[in-house]
Amino acid sequence: MNIYKKIETEILAASHIVITAHRSADGDSIGSSLGLLYFIEKLGKKAIVCHPDKAPDFLYWLNTSPILLMDENPEQVKKEMKNADLIFCLDYNATNRLGPDMEVLLKETTSKKIMIDHHLNPEDFPEITVSETNVCSTSELIIELIEQSGHIDLLDEKIGTPLYLGILTDTGSFRFNSVKPRTHEVLAKILAAGVQHHLIHEKLSDNNTESRLRLQGYAMSKKLEILYKHHVGIISLSKEELAEYKYIKGDTDGLANLILSIKGMKAAIVFTERDGIMKISFRSKGAENPVNILAAEHFNGGGHANASGGMSDLTVTETLEKLKSLIPLYF
Repeated sequence: MNIYKKIETEILAASHIVITAHRSADGDSIGSSLGLLYFIEKLGKKAIVCHPDKAPDFLYWLNTSPILLMDENPEQVKKEMKNADLIFCLDYNATNRLGPDMEVLLKETTSKKIMIDHHLNPEDFPEITVSETNVCSTSELIIELIEQSGHIDLLDEKIGTPLYLGILTDTGSFRFNSVKPRTHEVLAKILAAGVQHHLIHEKLSDNNTESRLRLQGYAMSKKLEILYKHHVGIISLSKEELAEYKYIKGDTDGLANLILSIKGMKAAIVFTERDGIMKISFRSKGAENPVNILAAEHFNGGGHANASGGMSDLTVTETLEKLKSLIPLYF
């Protein structure tokens, strides 16, 4: 029995299934969660999706109403987690990625846990682990679950749309080197199932607010610092600057890719002052320019070689100076 058939067996045997994903939701965590939910429903079972926090506004076109949020309905999430006999852990490799509140719930539960993830160095907490670090997204792995459990005939537009979104966003619109031939084979199956990919691109890209564009324009014109010798660009945004441009979650997404679009850039770093800390996004090009090591060694973070996150409890100025002092050591 392959591991995906084993997962199918667990789904069919379970009476209360909960699907979880990491804090600070993104396209892949949302897409894989909803894709799995709709697949489980096609198998004739029920499940509930419990996430730590809400999705960014630019993903609201996707129906996220099935997702129960810890920061909005903590008692209901506690109840669901407590009653679960099977918990899916999607798109995260460590329990702390859930945030402190949901991490406690996950550790307290005695239910069986299944991890499906593509990040490096997975913790050994689930009973069943699918950890494929050479795969571009968790959403691609949900397609593998559907196909290799023998149910590719169940793949339809409802299941495929969030999964296409997850693959699209986690590959930077298929530009990252994590995209493999198998990724395009999976995409072909999604399109054959009736997913309208052009509408997904439109809804994802053509929904800017005026304040978001003005913030991004300000960031690029006034806050971008380029270390030409090392081909690295940095943008820092304080809480006051974010407030001036009416920042909402997701407004700075894409800034790092804008930096990388500048000819000759090898890496981009964007950090914002939120919730009393600096939240840092690292992006780079090519296997010779990994950013996950820098994130892990100095900013309590990590992730993929070309896409990682981290944080700093220093001030904006101190964080910027620290980054600028470290960049020559890594690039």
